[in-house]
Amino acid sequence: MAEQTAPPQNTGAGDPPGAAGAKPDSAVVRDALGVGIAVGLSGFAFGVTSAGSGLTLLQTCALSLLVFTGASQFALVGALAAGGNPYTAAAGAFFLGIRNAFYGLRLSQLLAVPGMLRPFAAQWVIDETTAVTLGQPTRRAARIGFTVTGLSLYVLWNLTTLAGALGAEALGDTEAWGLDAASPAVFLALLAPMLRSTTERVTAGLAVLLVLGLLPVLPAGVPVLMAALAAPVVLFLKGRGHDARGGTVTEDTTTPREGR
Repeated sequence: MAEQTAPPQNTGAGDPPGAAGAKPDSAVVRDALGVGIAVGLSGFAFGVTSAGSGLTLLQTCALSLLVFTGASQFALVGALAAGGNPYTAAAGAFFLGIRNAFYGLRLSQLLAVPGMLRPFAAQWVIDETTAVTLGQPTRRAARIGFTVTGLSLYVLWNLTTLAGALGAEALGDTEAWGLDAASPAVFLALLAPMLRSTTERVTAGLAVLLVLGLLPVLPAGVPVLMAALAAPVVLFLKGRGHDARGGTVTEDTTTPREGR
């Protein structure tokens, strides 16, 4: 995995050839298509899982068309399949998807999308498009990366969702295939390199422990919500440690910053 580049530089709306840190458009398109195609194919897993959870073909396709965030979609159908309350399942999916709003705050500054196009661009603000966009050295490259990743992933994700939902019956017992783990695995692969500091790693580790520990005792969907408690707990303990030492806590930032 290559070293992550600095955030896109604002060198102008067009970033003409020869701009500082410029990257060939073809290279940006190639990288963006690689992510879009690789992740888009996992829409088949969602289609199969959703159909196997009891959702209709229309409901399954509507989720991919309108929600379009894999982790939230899998969380929703997984909770429903486990017999969870629909409201709890929806709440878990919502809190997983709300991270995209924070991505949007950052990307809006980098991409400077015209006002009329912002509602359409917002639909493509997900983990993969954010990772590709932030990995570009210039605004021009960031715009190309975002557009190509978003378009290729949206089209392929919805096509494979349809194919998966139609083919679910032919696969038989969908749970035996473990396809519901495909999209979360891709999400974790994108997220893991972003955990650079000790605080981030501890928070992620505590969240995992909370989910695993609460799964046997709480209704489906609730452990995901409870995992959010990891952040305030770690921040509280960090603050206590800071007060006890009476100085500034230094983060461990020696790990190379890697990413897509």
